[in-house]
Formats: sequence, structure tokens, C-alpha cells
Amino acid sequence: MSRARVARRIAAGAAYGGGGIGLLGAATVGVVLAEVQLAKRSVGNNGEHAAPPRSDGRYGGAYGERPDCAEPLRFAMLGDSTAAGQGVHRVGQTPGALLSSGLAAVAERPVELRTVAQPGAQSDDLDRQVTLILSDPSWIPDVCVVMIGANDVTHRMPATRSVRHLAAAVRRLRTVGAEVVVGTCPDLGTVENVYQPLRWMARRVSRQLAAAQTIGVVEQGGRTVSLGDLLGPEFAANPRELFGPDNYHPSAEGYATAAMAVLPTLCAALGLWPEEERPDVSRREGFLPVARAAAQAASEGGTEVAAAMPTGPRGPWALLKRRRRRRIHTPDPSPLPN
Repeated sequence: MSRARVARRIAAGAAYGGGGIGLLGAATVGVVLAEVQLAKRSVGNNGEHAAPPRSDGRYGGAYGERPDCAEPLRFAMLGDSTAAGQGVHRVGQTPGALLSSGLAAVAERPVELRTVAQPGAQSDDLDRQVTLILSDPSWIPDVCVVMIGANDVTHRMPATRSVRHLAAAVRRLRTVGAEVVVGTCPDLGTVENVYQPLRWMARRVSRQLAAAQTIGVVEQGGRTVSLGDLLGPEFAANPRELFGPDNYHPSAEGYATAAMAVLPTLCAALGLWPEEERPDVSRREGFLPVARAAAQAASEGGTEVAAAMPTGPRGPWALLKRRRRRRIHTPDPSPLPN
């Protein structure tokens, strides 16, 4: 069965209350996930459980000194340990800090960051995280980034349930007017201690979930950026450089690579990116049925998928974009408090 068809079935099950749909045979999935869990335990003794740095605060403070500067952009980070920046030790190395600094530079206005991402979180924790973000009526985010999925796979959460929780979180955030960008499930086939053929199987499960996440997110008005294939080849080729001390979470270089991929979509969601929103045929961009766009994006890191036409002969359509990345300069180590 094609990845697009599997993703469509998972998303449909999530939308209409279906049960778990096996991405691979149940016995095979059990072996894969047991192997990944063992790998996590075997490589996680060098700081995996250390709390990530707190990156909340105001970035781009110098822009706020200009008399013509608008109010700060409100930016929220939700998700799991990757969204929180676990594996690095300095604030400026976390994805929240990197994205806040990049967004401030492009918008030329300050950015206030609030992070509710929780290490170890699965998609069913997103309801709590969204409630935290929306608990202060005086601080409604302009834009949110969600990074989630790896723990759903390793803890064997049914894919339909995973996508259902993510779609519900995106819907709540969109309802209050926030733009939402989701970094989809990373490629668990890059974990060093997972060997073939289990590495291939873990990669397949991860990508199928990423494709299903894309369908669920786009149908709720959000955008996705694929992280799996973006980091996969680089992690496999340079594990000592791109993995952190625990050999499971990204290093500072790994987080910077992910942030460079997410930033263009984050800015485009706010109307700040200079590129045309129309597809560039020379970059193999175009309008596709959402399931096909999701399947393609899951296989190519850094690929954005956003809603386009509401419906077509094959259901909703999406715009697949391959935006040019911009290097993000490391922010000041101590953001200004809110």
C-alpha cells in the first residue's frame, strides 16, 4: 500500500473515530519499537534526562527601541523534548531561541517566546499544553510551532489517536487566530543503535506517521515542515556532529539545521517571507491532493505543505513548497524577560 493511501486511512480514522491502523504488522512493530526503546536506554546515560535550558523571554530587543516598532510578536513552542531543546546546554542553542531570533530579524520587531513543550510528551499531552498557552487571555500567540511524534511511535500510540490529538490542538490554536507550523515526526531510523532491517522499519513507521500528521494538520488550517529526511542523512553521515551527548537528541548543529528548515515556513505563515506563495516549477513545487503532498514531504526534509483549494476530485488539495533556507545566527545567550 502506498504511503499516501496509508496516511489517508490513518487521517480518516483520526477524523471519524476509527481505531488503531497498523502501519506494519503488529509483531514487526513490536520488535521495532522494543529495539528503539533499548537503543534509547543504551545511549541515554550521558545527559538525556537533564532539563533543557529555559528559553522563554524577549528576543530582538533592539528592534523595540525604534519609535516606529510594532508590538512584539507572540510566539509559542509546543511538543516534546525536541521542541524544548533537550540535549543542549545553552539557551541560544534551543530551537525556540533560534526561531525567535530568526523571526525577530525577518520581522524587524521583538518576539516574545513562551515554551510549554515537555520532554517525553506524546500527542495526547498537547491538549494540556494548548490550555497552558491559552490560559492568559492577555497573551494569545500570533504563531505556534509544534514538534511532536517520536514518543508516539516509541510508546506505540495508535497512529489514528496520535493524529486526532494533534489535529485537535491545531484546531484550538487556529480558532483563536494563531498561525500553526508543525514539524512532523522525525526519522527514528537515524538512532545509531537501531540496526538493519529494524532501521528501515523504524524509518517507515516514522514517515507514515509524518505523512498522516500532515494531512490532519493541513485539514485544520496549519502548515507542516518535514524534519525526518532533512536530519536523517546528515545524522547518519555525521552522528558525532549532529547528535547530542546522549546520541538520541540533536546537538546544537542538529537543532540549527532543523530551525533553518522551519523558519521560512514560520515567516511565510505570518506573511513575512519574500518568496512567492505560488509554486515554483523549477523547484518541483506544485498543487497536489493533500495525501500525495504529505507522502512526498515525508520523504524529503524541509518540505512545506499548506492548504490550497478546499476540495477536488481526490479530496482537499495542498501546496507543496521547497523554500530556500536562511542561516540563523546564534541569539544572545540571555533573552530579555517578558
